[in-house]
Amino acid sequence: MAMSKFARIARVAAALGVAGLLLGACEVSDIAYDTPDKRTRRGQGKYDQSIFGEGGFNFFGLGNKDAGEGSGGGPGGISVNSYLWRASLDTIQFMPLASADPFGGVIITDWYAPPETPAERFKINVYILDRRLIADGVRAAVFKQRQDGPAWVDAPVNASTGTELENAILTRARQLRIATAK
Repeated sequence: MAMSKFARIARVAAALGVAGLLLGACEVSDIAYDTPDKRTRRGQGKYDQSIFGEGGFNFFGLGNKDAGEGSGGGPGGISVNSYLWRASLDTIQFMPLASADPFGGVIITDWYAPPETPAERFKINVYILDRRLIADGVRAAVFKQRQDGPAWVDAPVNASTGTELENAILTRARQLRIATAK
């Protein structure tokens, strides 16, 4: 019963992530997402006009004008800090991705069983909470299961594992920021 409820929630979360990515792909933009320093500003392309007037629609006051220089979000780009986003993807690159939503700042991995311990598997959810590169701008939740016969059973995860993962992401984000500042 609990597994089917979890499976339903996971399916809904994956569907929402895919829908967000598909809707995000519909935007025509002049922004290159590979590194923050290569972004171009809106207003330089022919597709910048909007039925909502200059600057477009401002949802909850989080529009382009609040992006500010150095925020990492960029106008019309991803709405979370780009250094934290890239660092999160770099840090968990060994795990298969189930969903990645750059607009909501959520990365969900699929279950991963390390080759050394095939009877254990892990899943990670990373949440980027801010447009700024700050210490509490990222949260990581780590889940673990052990194989008990044919079924997988939830197992406790060391409380420091999530914090260590967050620290690794922050370290990588600082490295990326320093590399682009040169």
